[in-house]
Amino acid sequence: MMQTWTSISLMLCIFGFFRELRPSEPFVTEFLTSDFRNVTSEQLNRLVYPFGTYAVFAQLILVFLLTDVLRYKPIINLSALAGIALFAILLWTRSVWELLIGQVMYGTFMASEVAYYTYIYAKVEKERYQIVTGHTRAAILSGRFLAAVLAQVLVSTESMDFRQLHYISFGSQVASFFVSIALPPVKQSVYFYRINSEEDHGEELAKSHSKPIERKFAWRKAFKLLTKHAVSGYTNSSVIKWSVWWSLATAGQLQVISYAQILWKEIKESESVYNGGVEAIATLLGAGAALLAGLMKVPRYKYAYNLIVIIGSLILGSFLIISTIADNVWLAYVMYVLFCIIFYFVITTVGAIIATKLCDDSFGLIFGINTFLALAVQSLLTLLVASDTFGFLLNLRSQYLIYGYYYISIFILYCLWDVLEWFRKRIQSRTIQ
Repeated sequence: MMQTWTSISLMLCIFGFFRELRPSEPFVTEFLTSDFRNVTSEQLNRLVYPFGTYAVFAQLILVFLLTDVLRYKPIINLSALAGIALFAILLWTRSVWELLIGQVMYGTFMASEVAYYTYIYAKVEKERYQIVTGHTRAAILSGRFLAAVLAQVLVSTESMDFRQLHYISFGSQVASFFVSIALPPVKQSVYFYRINSEEDHGEELAKSHSKPIERKFAWRKAFKLLTKHAVSGYTNSSVIKWSVWWSLATAGQLQVISYAQILWKEIKESESVYNGGVEAIATLLGAGAALLAGLMKVPRYKYAYNLIVIIGSLILGSFLIISTIADNVWLAYVMYVLFCIIFYFVITTVGAIIATKLCDDSFGLIFGINTFLALAVQSLLTLLVASDTFGFLLNLRSQYLIYGYYYISIFILYCLWDVLEWFRKRIQSRTIQ
């Protein structure tokens, strides 16, 4: 019997919820630097976390293409298996080199997330995209929020230590794997197993005769369509402008959330026992900000959108600079929460601007390319600030100061971009007259 969109949505939500239910994450730095693993903050900052960044970057494009070639479900299964392997390594190994293998699994886990977000567009009817997307996003945010609250409660009440939190994360990944197995397979995909408009009539005819529809693998047509969608997207000046912002801002945000726990530990100079509460508040308020941004209408508030994004970049940079000079960890916590609220509001705004300029089928490709560029910039930032071979080997406060100036540089870039656009339009209008 064919699955309804509601049952598919429910299974996707359950999978996403368990995938994000990782209460160990708010305290992963505390766990790794404790007696359980005995890794120094310096090793995390210079070796372990950067290696994870490079691992995600190295795997993203390959996983993105394999997602379409293998038609989503196998990559979703792989994502769950990578999560299981990651937390098994964190729990039952001791050496740094084994931890680096865990970062490779982390790279697979994060890169394969694309399959989860694109599965719905291949399996659910087009008119259901918006509602199913809303369901899955809500499930993901619910998992993150509950994980953070659970972590804080268990640590504050001393019901569990930092290592024991990883058992819950491990168990939730096992649960997500079994849910992923139950997901129905996908017979078509956006590129490599695509049914084009000319075939639609034949498909309906096959259905009427109860014949199975065979979707053949067509790599030439796939790459032709990939090229068409990429050219169509990136020849639009608005898509280019806001894709650049999306990639640059996302790269900075990934650095901020990756190293926030180390910064808090350095400021406090002891265990940071409120990380879970901070992450819970940041997740909840960030989700609210994203929902608020989603209610705005792009055409009606076009110029307001420009102003929001540009001023938002300045505000984000200011929050990071304040964090670097903070001697009180509570001030750093507040700056992190405010950073998340503003970031999720502005990034949702920019995503909406880009989406209005794209054809439906190219959403995944354009945002996939933008994510790849974001990870490329993040890898470059990591090399520049943390590497002793190619970079400046900065301490963590100096790194955060660089990230603050980085967002202010984005603010300056887009001020200049808008000024140049204004002059170009003035010159064009005079030429026409």
